Order: sequence, then structure tokens, then C-alpha cells
Amino acid sequence: MINVHSYESMGTFDGPGLRLVVFLQGCPFRCLYCANPDTIDIRGGNPTPAGEILQMAISQKAFFGKKGGITFSGGEPTLQAEALIPLFGDLKAAGIHICLDTNGGIWNEKVEELLDMTDLVLLDIKEFNPERHRMLTGRGNGQTLRTAEWLEERERPFWLRYVLVPGYSDFEEDIRGMGERLGKYRNIQRVEILPYHRLGVHKYEAMGWDYRLKEVAENTPEQLERAERLFKEYFATVVVN
Repeated sequence: MINVHSYESMGTFDGPGLRLVVFLQGCPFRCLYCANPDTIDIRGGNPTPAGEILQMAISQKAFFGKKGGITFSGGEPTLQAEALIPLFGDLKAAGIHICLDTNGGIWNEKVEELLDMTDLVLLDIKEFNPERHRMLTGRGNGQTLRTAEWLEERERPFWLRYVLVPGYSDFEEDIRGMGERLGKYRNIQRVEILPYHRLGVHKYEAMGWDYRLKEVAENTPEQLERAERLFKEYFATVVVN
């Protein structure tokens, strides 16, 4: 069984083309800006047979075209790596392109096997500076950076995704540090700058949680353009999503 939070059909922001996005339940990170705080607790969600997800993907395959497919997001999908491995095998047998959106913070044999089966990894790096990363997420970023290194060594294609939070993850020295470490990687196909937004604030209120970034304003066009220029000094393909 796969513990599913929700689905999005015909998604256009989580990988190439049109995609069925499966949001899974549970996450070890506690990102201050998390837009889906209701996915954090592993005890939530709806236990779903893998075959049900497979059939849903097959039924939508005609809409995927040459670029689309299925994306597993969350939450953090690698928490359920062992349960996902057989499903990934069935999806590949059906000719369906698989994306995995991950923070890269979990590592074990099952996660390694899952990543090897994934067509495209969307790797979320929250911050390059380890102290700022811990302040932002409650966890260090060492494993995330090791996951990026593993993907590069194994020649697995991946995208970098970076949420630009004013005053938290928009520091020039940190973006440059990440560019200097990862900019020479040949398997990074694209960098996506994700603007900070407050679309999940109502969920915090409904859950009785305190949203700690309520004073943080959304990015100005100038802030996004500045970050885009910085990233483009190190990476060939950079987009503001």
C-alpha cells in the first residue's frame, strides 16, 4: 500500500509536459514555508493499492504525450521507497515516464534502488549554507548534497529546485557557493527558481499551527531577476517557475 495524500491531474509544474502528480504523505523536514503542512505527519493520508495508482496513470497516458508522465511528490516520497519500487517497475513496463520530487535527505538501499529506477529526479535544495538550511527546515543539508553527487556520478538526469525566500534563502554568497559546487555537474538539466508564496497559510490556521513566516513578503520581480542572473552565472538552463 502507498500512503497517498492527494492527486493532481494534468499538472504542469512538476516535471516536463502534462503529468499526473501523486502527493504522498509524510516528511522528515519541517520547512518554515511548507505549502502542504497537512502532508508532514506520516500517520495521515489514504493507504492506496499500488495497482490503483498504476491504472490511474495508464488511463491518463494518452494525455501525457512525448514529454509527460507521472510525478511523485509530497511530503517526501522516499519515505515510502520500499513500497514504491514495485510500482515504479510496473510504470516503466507500461512506458510511463517517472519523476520523483525529493529533498534528497533520506538515504538507504531502497532509496538508492528507487532513484536508479527514476527517469528524472527533481531535487529540492532548500539552502546551501548548512546552518541556514537547518534553521529553515530543521535538518542539515549534507545528505541532500551527497544525493546530488550520487546522481551526478551515476549519470542520472535531474533538475535543481530552489525556493527563494526573502531573508532566508536569497543570500548571494549561498547561491554562489551552490553554483561553485554544483555548476560543473553535467547531469543537471535545469534549475528552477520557485518564488516564495503564502498559499498554504490557511492550512496552518485550520490545523492550529503557527505560520512563522507571516511577516515575510512575496518576492519582488527585482529579487527574482537578481537570483536568476546569479544562477545563470553557473548553470546553463535557469527558469523562474
